[in-house]
Amino acid sequence: MSLFSRYLRTSLVKRVMVGLLAGAAVGAGLWYASAAFGIKEQVQQVMRVCSPFGTVFISLLKMIVVPTVFFSLVRGASSLPLRKLGRAGGKIVGWYFASMCVSSLLGMGLALWINPGAGASLAGWQELAQNFGSQAQAIVHADGAKSLAAILENLLLDFFQNPFRALADGNFLGIIGFAILFGISIRLVIETTEDGAVHATMQSLIVLCDACMLAVNRIIGMVMDYSPIGVFFLSASIFSVYGPAIIGPYVTVLLGVASGILLLIFVVYPAVLALLLRQNPYRILGAVKEAMVLAFVTRSSAATLPVSIRVSEERLGVNREMASFALPLGATVNMDGVCIHLPMFAILAANMFGITLSFSDLALMMVTTVLAAVGAGGVPGGSLMLLFIILGTLGLDATQIAVIVALAVGINPVLDMFETMGNVTGDLLCTYTVAAREGLTDGRVQRS
Repeated sequence: MSLFSRYLRTSLVKRVMVGLLAGAAVGAGLWYASAAFGIKEQVQQVMRVCSPFGTVFISLLKMIVVPTVFFSLVRGASSLPLRKLGRAGGKIVGWYFASMCVSSLLGMGLALWINPGAGASLAGWQELAQNFGSQAQAIVHADGAKSLAAILENLLLDFFQNPFRALADGNFLGIIGFAILFGISIRLVIETTEDGAVHATMQSLIVLCDACMLAVNRIIGMVMDYSPIGVFFLSASIFSVYGPAIIGPYVTVLLGVASGILLLIFVVYPAVLALLLRQNPYRILGAVKEAMVLAFVTRSSAATLPVSIRVSEERLGVNREMASFALPLGATVNMDGVCIHLPMFAILAANMFGITLSFSDLALMMVTTVLAAVGAGGVPGGSLMLLFIILGTLGLDATQIAVIVALAVGINPVLDMFETMGNVTGDLLCTYTVAAREGLTDGRVQRS
């Protein structure tokens, strides 16, 4: 058996994990070499040559996200009977918001218990923040003026816009809005027309979407075969730039967010699944591990979407139309990991600047976190801009907010990995729960 054949026959999860760990080891080694031998410029030159092999992987994923979202949503919305689509769709949205509320409560509880920044020197944190101050100022100027009302207004406007502009710009809300309306319109024509020719024409549109998805799935397979190589170079690039500095000073915050997301994934979600479905929840989690690992390394719910849909259909046995409808929607609006991430920095800010939070302040923070998380957009680092909204509810001025954002920039690449894994896992488990309760699965998880 050739080396390439053995590579393809090895589990994708194993290949990606090897790429991640090997890349981290190589990147950390380069960082130590640049620090010990003063060869920072040479290391940077090496990474400038190598990093495109990682960024092209993200670009490949983004290339197939737009057609995946469009064709899958049209297919899903047009293939399910309107009554079933409306009932299942309402439950999906309800589950997404409920899971974000639970995640926000969990994140806030952990943040209050861990109490990051308590007793720490404000001057020390501000000195640390200076390392990333220029990046923070850029974010302040780009996003700092946006309020919660402005973001919610933009979300509504983005949902209904020129579909061709949305496709060109990669505006997922605009794509989702048009695709759902287009699919529902196809279904309305099918269910109301008595003309056989018109009925056949509408069915042919659904068949066309199925054919397009088959072709897209083949592209996804090729991209996934390249993914371990891309993950290796992405991991090496991150660790060669930051080294241990990306983790060391932030141990409390990192452990708080990471433990909260892992608790959500491996304790809270399984408890809900066991209670509602009477199934082994860890068997369900095992079925989606491929999407979880990819979400961890790409840091993008949107980029992971094609794999999430495939895993949902092939491993969980979710009805194709249901998966095609629920998962693109979840990649845009369901941000469980963000809801754990944001309260941790809000409590850090309160401790740093001596702000006492009342019960009403905490309640407002939870509501604001859930509403703001919808605007994260499913892209890497999307939660950074949301810090302005959350910190604004604490009454911080622009200078104080800039300090917290600078700290967040410093650790965001690591936090974003855990955060995105929580988002994608939440999408898949919410979709499976609703599908199982609606009779839209084939039962393969129970039989495995």
